[in-house]
Amino acid sequence: MTRSGCSRGAELSGASHRLAPVFIAFEGGDGAGKTTQIQLLRDRLVAAGREVVLTREPGGTPLGQQIREVLLHGDHVAPRAEALLFAADRAHHVATVVRPALERGATVLQDRYMDSSIAYQGAGRELDPAEIKGLSLWATEELLPDLTVLLDVTPELGRARRGEVHDRLEQEADDFHARVREHYLALAADDPGRYLVVDAGLPAQEIAARVAKEVQL
Repeated sequence: MTRSGCSRGAELSGASHRLAPVFIAFEGGDGAGKTTQIQLLRDRLVAAGREVVLTREPGGTPLGQQIREVLLHGDHVAPRAEALLFAADRAHHVATVVRPALERGATVLQDRYMDSSIAYQGAGRELDPAEIKGLSLWATEELLPDLTVLLDVTPELGRARRGEVHDRLEQEADDFHARVREHYLALAADDPGRYLVVDAGLPAQEIAARVAKEVQL
């Protein structure tokens, strides 16, 4: 398995030499505050002179937007078909957006990546998480983020933040979201060097400060 090729710290320090690319994924349950934190980190990186690409899965490409509509706002999708559609979106997205951005030296900040599939389809849908991981690794040619920021949110807090509007996955019962959360935390425990786990219940600026410290901004 390969990461984008950076070592965190020097690559974000604003040094005058050509900086290595950085691939940072934001993960967490629905309502964790990923969008807010991605925007706050983007602002810091742009101020430091970095080119930043913001993207998401599913939906980071025109094809992905169509897949997103089916997955999140369409009718029932069988669990294995759901996993395959997420993997198809990921394969196209990495090939056409993420890798080209990294190759030209940009920083990629992404809302969800393969850990979402492992947690949601593997644990949430009670498929085999190892098989879902293998599918995503094949789809992406084994590209892993340099850093994964896991915003840890309880199902209760996530539901309260989302209010009355829920997509097809958000409307699942709390036990589904509890399995997702537990598996996210297990993934982070298995690879602590790649993860920053932050309590999503903290104030947004405090979370942002912890993220900035991790990437030495």
